[in-house]
Amino acid sequence: MIYLNTGIVPKNKALIPVFDHGFLYGDGIYETMRAYKGVVFRLEEHIERLFRSAAMISLKIPKAPGEIKQAVYETIKANGHMEAVIRLTVSRGAGPIGLDPGLCPVPTFVIISGEFRKYPVRHYRNGVKIAIVNTRRNFRGALDPRIKSLNFLNGILAKIEAKNRGAFEAVMLDYRGYLAEGSISNIFFVKDGTLCTPSVEVGILDGITRKIIIDCAKEAGIKVVEGRFRKEDVYNAEEVFISNTTMEVMPAAEVDEVKMPAQGEMARALHKAYKRKVAEYIRTPRHTHIPGTSSLKDLSF
Repeated sequence: MIYLNTGIVPKNKALIPVFDHGFLYGDGIYETMRAYKGVVFRLEEHIERLFRSAAMISLKIPKAPGEIKQAVYETIKANGHMEAVIRLTVSRGAGPIGLDPGLCPVPTFVIISGEFRKYPVRHYRNGVKIAIVNTRRNFRGALDPRIKSLNFLNGILAKIEAKNRGAFEAVMLDYRGYLAEGSISNIFFVKDGTLCTPSVEVGILDGITRKIIIDCAKEAGIKVVEGRFRKEDVYNAEEVFISNTTMEVMPAAEVDEVKMPAQGEMARALHKAYKRKVAEYIRTPRHTHIPGTSSLKDLSF
C-alpha cells in the first residue's frame, strides 16, 4: 500500500503522470526513515529537514508537519510493518514541459513503506570495502548538498564506479580533493583515538545519523574533529566506518586497496551507543504520539 497525495491506495493504483516534474527533471525532495518496533526513529527531525529542503527549492509542501507524521504512521500501519524503511517524497508535481516551477500548481506527495531487510551480519563483523571514487561531490555553489534532492545522478555515477571496483559503497571527494561523503552515507575515521569526519562546510548532507554518532562520541568522552581531510588521512586511519539511517554504523575493512589495521572497536562501541539512543527514543511516549490518537497502541498493528 502506498500513500499518494491524500490517502492510502493499492500499489498498482499508485500512479504518477509522466508530466510530473519529479520524473522529468528530478525536481523534488525526499527523506528516508527507519521504523523500529513500529516507531519511526527521529521522525520529527526528518520532517524538519524535509521542510528545509523544500524551502531551499521554493517548494510548498501540501501538508503540515503533524499531518505528515499522521500519514507516515498510516502508511506503515496499512502495510503491517513494525520494522520498516520509509521513503517520503515530494515532487514539484505535474505540469507542461519547462523548468519554470510555476508550471506545476500542485505538488505530488508520496510515502512508501517497505519491510526492513537486515544487512548481512558479516558486514558488521568483518567490515565492507569502500572505494574513494573519481566522481566528485556536487559543488555546493551549484547544487547545495543540504537539499535532499530527487536529482541523484551524482550519487548514482559514484555508485556505478564503486560497483565496478567491487566495493560496497562509494566515497566522493569535493572539487578541491577534500573528503566529502558517500553516495548514500557519511564517512568517519579514527586517528590517534580521535573521531574524524568531514565538516558540513566541505559540502555534505548533514546526516541525522551522523549527528547522533557525533553526540554519542562526545557523551563517551571521545574527541571529535569535523574538518577538511584528504584521502591519505583515511588510508592511514586506525579504523573507518560509514553511516546512514538504514545501515546505522557500518565498519570498513578496506578502503580502495588499503586494509584497515584495527578491528573497528570504536565503530562497535558507537553502534551500541546508537542502538541505546534508538531504544530510548521508542520508549518515549512524546515521540510516538500521533495526532488524533492517544498513543501508538491506538494504531493497533
